[in-house]
Amino acid sequence: MEATAQKRLVRRLDLERALQRVEPHPSPEAFLEQYTIPVDVASELLFLAAYSNDDIIGKAVVELGCGSGRLATGAILLGAREVAGIDIDRSAVKKAKENAERLSLTGRLNWIAGDIDVLRGRFDTVLQNPPFGVQRRSADRRFLLKALQLAPRVYSLHKAGEANRAFIKRFIEANGGKVTSIFQMRFNIPRMFKFHTERRHEVDVDLYRIEAAGE
Repeated sequence: MEATAQKRLVRRLDLERALQRVEPHPSPEAFLEQYTIPVDVASELLFLAAYSNDDIIGKAVVELGCGSGRLATGAILLGAREVAGIDIDRSAVKKAKENAERLSLTGRLNWIAGDIDVLRGRFDTVLQNPPFGVQRRSADRRFLLKALQLAPRVYSLHKAGEANRAFIKRFIEANGGKVTSIFQMRFNIPRMFKFHTERRHEVDVDLYRIEAAGE
């Protein structure tokens, strides 16, 4: 009964309102593909992880490539036991800390400025919106490999498309993982960089739920 009550604590609307207060990266770099995850996509990912699969409440969670910390912050709001966020960009981590302080969520949140390869230990769940590999080929593969090393459950966003989907599934399986679900979503990206020619651009993405081998 207690677990059931806990799962009803946060309404989707309340989560989205809180995530709106998580400000995006102040000076994103195109080379690093620093696109802040949209609020609607973040809340859908978090609700699937928390309430459909029980992969957040009471769990140790890490966000790889956390940027300004939208997924990490959301995981705490949904009842994660503890959450870490790591990003190679120090200015992004600084913004993530500021966002957490604004929401009075500093106790169980830990931020790390560094490459994902420096992270050690085990977590219950990885959340990530990695680079899609458009600017740097294969950039997303590093994140998938690291995620599979860190946790038995992974939620990872990637560019949609049948060819890309088939490749990612093969890559995950070849490295000891299993795709249990794929959810189709859409990123609404504002004009951020000089090469953007439209005020807003929509990108179809896939959310992968992955289990490590033996789980």
